[in-house]
Amino acid sequence: MSDFPENADPNGPVEAARRTVRKPALHRFYRTVETKAEGSDFCVHLDGKPAHTPAGRILAAPTAPLAQAIAAEWQAQGDLIDPATMPLTRLANGIIDGVSDRAGAVTAEVKKYLASDLICYRATSPQKLVALQSQHWDPIVEWAAETLGAQFLVTDGVIHVAQPEPALAAAAVAIPPDAWRLGAVHAATTLSGSVLIALALAKGRLSADEAWAAAHVDEDWNIAQWGEDELAMQRRAFRLAEFQAAARVLQSH
Repeated sequence: MSDFPENADPNGPVEAARRTVRKPALHRFYRTVETKAEGSDFCVHLDGKPAHTPAGRILAAPTAPLAQAIAAEWQAQGDLIDPATMPLTRLANGIIDGVSDRAGAVTAEVKKYLASDLICYRATSPQKLVALQSQHWDPIVEWAAETLGAQFLVTDGVIHVAQPEPALAAAAVAIPPDAWRLGAVHAATTLSGSVLIALALAKGRLSADEAWAAAHVDEDWNIAQWGEDELAMQRRAFRLAEFQAAARVLQSH
């Protein structure tokens, strides 16, 4: 039996996390939580025994700070285990079960986003939104060109524009091969709609707050115009926690 309320093999880190949240809550079955170094990894232990992922693998992180952060999520649980409050654990499960053995497939998923990256498609009006997109997105496009050697085309509207193959290839080289960083980039990409934002986050060009703001220029504009929707804001808060977990992996590993 896994130590987390999910027993289906994950298809990817983000989808696996979302399926986990829909599982019924479990009563807390442990008292103590700690981390232990085992070889090159740092394992989470519950009542002195290794915790496991939904697929039955050892729940372990590549660095002590990451393992301690995962352990803190387990320690913070009350009488019921609430997966919605454990974004780093969900991401770790997804990486261990869904990325480590299929890095090629996950990398291919990330590459697909490059062909229609969010920040390459711009509004034509209103002018304030156009200016906000330019403010947040132009520096990332310029960074990709200067640092990655990837010259992406920017267009007005939503009609697909084929990106130059050299740009796609150059950006693809920057996708990390390491399972943990790859899983975090995959999560940041799917949550932001932009590989370039995710890579800028991974390379330290953007902070987590800057990357999140860049990914939500349009949404923030709409909120400013029409106000907040309570349900939408709840979903956004959940996505933000997932994004922050991905950023933490990238900054810690």
